[in-house]
Amino acid sequence: MTRIVIIGGGPGGYEAALVGAQLGAEVTVVDCDGLGGASVLTDCVPSKTLIATAEVMTTFDSSYEELGIIVADDTPHVEQAARVVGVDLGKVNRRVKRLALAQSHDITASVTRAGARVLRGRGRLSGRQAVDGSRQVIVTAADGSEESLTADAVLIATGGHPRELPDAQPDGERILNWTQVYDLKELPEELIVVGSGVTGAEFAGAYQALGSRVTLVSSRDRVLPGEDPDAAAVLEDVFRRRGMNVMARSRAESAKRVGDRVEVTLADGRVISGTHCLMAVGAIPNSAGMGLEEAGVRLKDSGHIWTDRVSRTSAPGVYAAGDVTGVFALASVAAMQGRIAMYHFLGDAVAPLNLKTVSSNVFTDPEIATVGYTQADVDAGKIDARVVKLPLLRNPRAKMQGIRDGFVKIFCRPGTGIVVGGCVVAPKASELIHPISIAVDNNLTVEQIANAFTVYPSLSGSIAEVARQLHTRKTAGEG
Repeated sequence: MTRIVIIGGGPGGYEAALVGAQLGAEVTVVDCDGLGGASVLTDCVPSKTLIATAEVMTTFDSSYEELGIIVADDTPHVEQAARVVGVDLGKVNRRVKRLALAQSHDITASVTRAGARVLRGRGRLSGRQAVDGSRQVIVTAADGSEESLTADAVLIATGGHPRELPDAQPDGERILNWTQVYDLKELPEELIVVGSGVTGAEFAGAYQALGSRVTLVSSRDRVLPGEDPDAAAVLEDVFRRRGMNVMARSRAESAKRVGDRVEVTLADGRVISGTHCLMAVGAIPNSAGMGLEEAGVRLKDSGHIWTDRVSRTSAPGVYAAGDVTGVFALASVAAMQGRIAMYHFLGDAVAPLNLKTVSSNVFTDPEIATVGYTQADVDAGKIDARVVKLPLLRNPRAKMQGIRDGFVKIFCRPGTGIVVGGCVVAPKASELIHPISIAVDNNLTVEQIANAFTVYPSLSGSIAEVARQLHTRKTAGEG
């Protein structure tokens, strides 16, 4: 029987374990924190659970008056303008942790039920490939004891951890990284979020909705510099309208506690103060101390593991998946990389990873979902494409729901009309992007999307309308 050892139990690891066991291999998963990894225990699942509460708060705050909802309470008349809905952050965070742990237990049950073995500990490669093609993995348990495993193939899926600035070390109380926020018992009164990437923007928006006064410190010209510029502009405008202090072109150099407050010093000498500070300045791959380079695994300058499109590393018999590869920091991509690795090694049919079919979502309010080629690709001349953007303000369902911000944007090839990308900014954009993802993955045309029925009224009707406009322009001879 083929022996496979998987180091790391996140989406890349546990999905690979399921595939390996189903294809008849003897699979051992080595994990030190609990199956599901950071995605389930400290990152994706917890943050989106927190954001789910924030979404309810935002929906209520932004639309209850317009939709005619009356809230009866004992607030004195002179204070009626004050917020009448609050949040118990301690209760929210207890729910966050409970759901994350339950999800981890469910994953463990699925993996063991499939026939894989789960071994608690930290794994590392020992030496290079043996003459018979096997490799040794040394597992160190919490008590310091070691066990040696022989593997015909090894998958590294160890993820990453929060990057820290030398002069802004988290203390878990006032200066926090994104794994520590779920220990808060009370809502931060004044929260400084350092970093305006996906993580920073999501937490800034969530805590603003929950009731914190938020300052978002961005070293770039705008929030979400890696996303569609039109989408980022919409979100930044929403943030500012809701009262967030967005500080662009402001690089944080240090953060320190001063009593019960935190002072953040910027590169230009300015000092901003708050009750709490969340550092969201990127992640570092968990590749150190694993014997990778000694085993012939090539690392990038960033510490990420180099892989090809079927998840192979430079060392025979060693594969890698997930955030440790630096491909895309998405659970869906990690899972796909892990599955592809198993299909490839075990001789099953496999399609190489195609990043141009990956859909992703930023869980702000509104959400930002993208797939395929982007505006940046078009602007840089990487692909010749036509684009139509339709504001949600024109959508009848959006009007009924009081939705003012957002749009649908689709990219298609001139001449053929084949859909090559799209961007949706809307509530639940993560759900609305799916028909565009299907179109990109299957080379569908704007005509095919335009001719498919949509429900009236619906937000998805805007997808069909954009496709109709692109089709009309194509048949009219434009492009």
